Amino acid sequence: MSTSDNNGRPPYTAGTDYDSIIIGAGFSGLALLHHLRGIGQRSLVVDALDGIGGTWWVNNYPGVRTDSEFQYYSFSFSKEVRDEWNWTERYPSGAEVREYLNFVADRLDLRKDIRLNTRVAGARYDDAANVWTVQFEDGTALTAKYLISGMGVLSQPIWPSIPGIESFKGEKYHTARWPREGVALEGKRVGIIGLGASGIQIVPTIAPQCEEFFVFQRTPNFIVETTNDKVDGARMAEVRRDYDEIFARAAAHPFGVDMAYAEKSALDVTVEERDRIFESKWNEGGFHFANECFNDLATNHESSELASEFIRKKIREIVKDPVTAEALCPNDYSFNGKRVPTGHGYYATFNRENVHLVDVKANQITEITERGVTVGDTEYELDVLIFATGFDAMTGTLTFIDIVGRDGLVLRDKWARGIRSNLGISVNGFPNFFMSLGPTTPYSNLPVPIQLGAQWIARAIAFAEKNGIERLEATPESEEWWAAEVERAGRATVMYSEGLKAKAWFMGENVQGKPAEFQVYMGGGGVYQQFCREAEDTGYASFLAPALAVETAAV
Repeated sequence: MSTSDNNGRPPYTAGTDYDSIIIGAGFSGLALLHHLRGIGQRSLVVDALDGIGGTWWVNNYPGVRTDSEFQYYSFSFSKEVRDEWNWTERYPSGAEVREYLNFVADRLDLRKDIRLNTRVAGARYDDAANVWTVQFEDGTALTAKYLISGMGVLSQPIWPSIPGIESFKGEKYHTARWPREGVALEGKRVGIIGLGASGIQIVPTIAPQCEEFFVFQRTPNFIVETTNDKVDGARMAEVRRDYDEIFARAAAHPFGVDMAYAEKSALDVTVEERDRIFESKWNEGGFHFANECFNDLATNHESSELASEFIRKKIREIVKDPVTAEALCPNDYSFNGKRVPTGHGYYATFNRENVHLVDVKANQITEITERGVTVGDTEYELDVLIFATGFDAMTGTLTFIDIVGRDGLVLRDKWARGIRSNLGISVNGFPNFFMSLGPTTPYSNLPVPIQLGAQWIARAIAFAEKNGIERLEATPESEEWWAAEVERAGRATVMYSEGLKAKAWFMGENVQGKPAEFQVYMGGGGVYQQFCREAEDTGYASFLAPALAVETAAV
């Protein structure tokens, strides 16, 4: 093992190749690398992919873009990046987000500490040496005191369990494995299975290219349509002037967005006033409808249903064929029962003559054949079949590899009966292992908790190094407290009952055999950050083994 870097400098942690190894070169990996450098850590980011971007490198299907507006879908910690980078769209495309992340890597000189095409096979903790060994698929290994997951939440794709899926002889693609050179769809019969956020983005984008386009829908979504205005120099100047305030407002908001928090219940106004507010925020577009109409669309079933009926009315106004419109209206669950996606002309796409909605809830897909998809007794012949069937979100990237902690405990085995962690950051039995966007971190616009989480982890490690604390690790008590708080907060929202009905990913319902539990914290980003501050203010007591907690109580 190497004991020095390329410049001959010894590592900060004696006897290891690096002080910290970070898995993943997306938003999380870049933020972690930057902030860990700031406390003197010699860190390395490794990524299996051949480009920087993480989730945004994995997902490059047609139409991929952010659901959040540009001004709060970015980092605030670097003035140089803020002043020099120019966004071009209200909702940046996936390509623009990748360009942004590469700009961050170059402007902050991060690339020299990033190894791409380096796939992690597993990681094992040595308790006696207090060292993590990270094994790579090429047979090599590196050691570090700290192991940090920046693997993201939406990169481990799910293929559906449909009989005959391997028999299809046409072209077959998953949106998370879309060829980088693109796919020619002109003049072809195309089908798509899966209508979560990825499917909703790809449908209106590719529909004009297809000769015939069959959209197989099991569960319709409540989609908040929007427009995608260009961002000019004046708008960028305005955002640069207010960047700190924008980020502070987003950090305080329950869902990590720079939006005003509604003060009234949907039940506290007249019908006329309620419709006026709904209409106003629908026209403003995107998450403004979900977050700025009323303060109880996520907590009150009656208010949620009022929002549901407003969107159903919009669907019926937009979609000309009444049968298709009704099929696009969710009726088995209410608004917020699934993650609410932003649409860019999704509903209007079904007015095209070449687009056919195939409702497969009542009449299910029976098999995939050599020629296409069979629904009931009808076979739809296709040249191309697209799967937009989502991800094993939150836990999938962490349980896909062997992360082995103290006494041979494997993370996937620990979580087989339910997620246990402290604040989604640290897991008992896995010392000096941290997670950015770990399971049960906030249900949020993600760059906000990513930045705040990277800064928190850096401060925690700096505290440990300064005070001679060799191991940071969630206590068993903290794990049980946090599991109870996640459950409490989740059950206080409509997401619990409606999410189960809708088989939502945030309940783990989209993965067969996965425990039905909240994968994310529904109590709000501001509340979550207060818990993180309290842990810090108490000297990280809930991240110390009991003996260490006594030894460092006076620090």
